[in-house]
Amino acid sequence: MKAIYLEAINSPFVLIEKEKPVAGPGEAIVQVKAAALNHRDVYIQYGRYFTKEYPTILGSDGAGIVTEVGEGVAESWIGKEVIIDPSSDWGDNPHAHSHNYKVLGMPEDGAFAEFVKVRAANLHEKPAHLSFEEAASLPLAGVTAYRAMFTKCGLKAGEKVLITGAGGGVALFALQFAIAAGAEVWVTSGSDEKIEAAKKLGATGGINYKKENWGKELKAIVGGFDVSIDGAAGEGFVQLVKLAKPGGRIGIYGGTTGMIGQINPAEIFWKQLAIHGSTMGTNQDFAEMVAFVRDKKIIPIVDSIFKLEQTEEAMRYMEAGKQFGKIVVSVS
Repeated sequence: MKAIYLEAINSPFVLIEKEKPVAGPGEAIVQVKAAALNHRDVYIQYGRYFTKEYPTILGSDGAGIVTEVGEGVAESWIGKEVIIDPSSDWGDNPHAHSHNYKVLGMPEDGAFAEFVKVRAANLHEKPAHLSFEEAASLPLAGVTAYRAMFTKCGLKAGEKVLITGAGGGVALFALQFAIAAGAEVWVTSGSDEKIEAAKKLGATGGINYKKENWGKELKAIVGGFDVSIDGAAGEGFVQLVKLAKPGGRIGIYGGTTGMIGQINPAEIFWKQLAIHGSTMGTNQDFAEMVAFVRDKKIIPIVDSIFKLEQTEEAMRYMEAGKQFGKIVVSVS
């Protein structure tokens, strides 16, 4: 089979021929139709991820057709169109994953290949309204957004939500999920064009975080937010605390702009705020997310589609940060 190979830290992604995997007990083989990129893949390429096991085949997000099942797996799975839950070994504590927790695509071979071996328990039927490319964009970013917004922050219909960094995969899923749940959604971005694109998806409004005093300006317009979903951290997180209503919740799933600036503790305890760290999700979170997408007929935003052999080019495109939505590779 064809696969995308990362030999070592700082090496390019290259196309290779490799033996097709074989399903063991409790496992299934999926013929990958499409796979999606995540910033996790670039971090691994540069050696900035906590797991470092090279060489490897990356790819946490995949959708395709089951072609083989191992012992103990119902043969009725064969031929089904599926989405793969990339999480394994979360553990018994729903509030935090165990030290054995793994994500598909290091240490186990991932979806940047014509076939991938996964645990059958991680298979979910693809919502019929989604193409393989749309479905492949859903797993990692979708479950991260769903857990942060619903499992952790408990978003309710009618609440006001602020989502930072509109344009990224998790942020766009958070936007789509919040709108589908009946919330009023506002966004931030460093691009006025991305703010306008978010408004076309249903956001009420947004503000460019490059503007001086953007937090004060937004507070004057909106008043405050019940929930904020953030993947940036940095100095901007201070503004999220200031913008939070009493009893507000902030979900943080990333830190692309670095260390959080100085926060007045009184703004947290006097307003009785809850700050939730969140990443990925449990198998239950994933199942609920897929059901939500199916029921609400949500269609993921795909920015661009590359061929499998163009994966290195696709990574550099993602690294430039100009996309609005997920970047997908068409596999087979």
